[in-house]
Amino acid sequence: MSFKRFDTEDIVVSTDSITGTAWSTGNPALTDYFTSSIQVAGSSGDFYISVFQVDPALSASVAEVQFEVAYCDNKGSGSVYYNAGVTGKSPTLTNFGQYRSLILEDENADFKFGTDTNVVTGSHFYALSVERSRYKESLFPSSFNIELSGSGGTLHLTDNSKDTLVNTFLGSTRVFQVVSGSNGTAFSGTGYSPTLGSYGLFLPDIGTVLLNPQAISESIQLEAIRGNNTNSKNAEAFISSLILESGGEFKLNSQETITSDFVFVRARNGEFNYSENPSFISGSTGEVIYSNFINQPQVYVTTIGMYNDANELLATAKLSRPLLKDFTKEALVRVKLDF
Repeated sequence: MSFKRFDTEDIVVSTDSITGTAWSTGNPALTDYFTSSIQVAGSSGDFYISVFQVDPALSASVAEVQFEVAYCDNKGSGSVYYNAGVTGKSPTLTNFGQYRSLILEDENADFKFGTDTNVVTGSHFYALSVERSRYKESLFPSSFNIELSGSGGTLHLTDNSKDTLVNTFLGSTRVFQVVSGSNGTAFSGTGYSPTLGSYGLFLPDIGTVLLNPQAISESIQLEAIRGNNTNSKNAEAFISSLILESGGEFKLNSQETITSDFVFVRARNGEFNYSENPSFISGSTGEVIYSNFINQPQVYVTTIGMYNDANELLATAKLSRPLLKDFTKEALVRVKLDF
């Protein structure tokens, strides 16, 4: 017997949630940040700034984008207009519209930072977008930790996922408030700014963090400049507050669901006892070469192949050591397929 069809109970599906660092360094904290002068000076630099784990000018072959920072403004402030004669139409307005469509799914809706009595409308914000290959399926709530520094001091921010009993959604994505705290818990109270709402929104399912410049400015005097028809370089200033002044670190984990198929391969005592290897059967007569193997054959199983109904090989499983099989032995091998 060379082939045997699996029974329904032979295949079991299992899912596991796997977490790990979001950064390509393999470390839980990203402590070194670099930008590319070429990217900043290029056309994309008008919209966002890419952040790398190594200097792309010195190590281009291994430099990978970790996240991107964009400044978004519903008045188009903080960047040069596309046309000087058309007020407000600029990259920052384009950024604002893009995130509004992506997150709120309504071009007329407003961003709200905070809840209850301490909430503000977000007319402008910083957007941190983690590179898609870095966050895999989603960001892991409570793993977001970032430190900022301004002229008024330092600010440690996290999401409030551990303080939240029920998930809240914006459109189809989960959302948590960004608060003053650590590892998913506010330091005290709600963790909001004194009067200008939360410090932002943490959206793990799309790998995005929106930060509220009004609340940040109120707490540590790190202001976003809203100049008209001028490049205020707010995204670069934000990165500088994270990199050059605070000496802090950016911690963030990714999360993904791994689906596994467990296939139980069963060989009864009367099955798979003869080999089709040329050293076992004569090519000219088709008979077993060694007569003592006719009634008492022995084979060593080393590989299991899984085929579809068209006799196409879909997967192979290699055993850690050869498995002796004859009429006095039965075998059960568990094969795990991860997706």
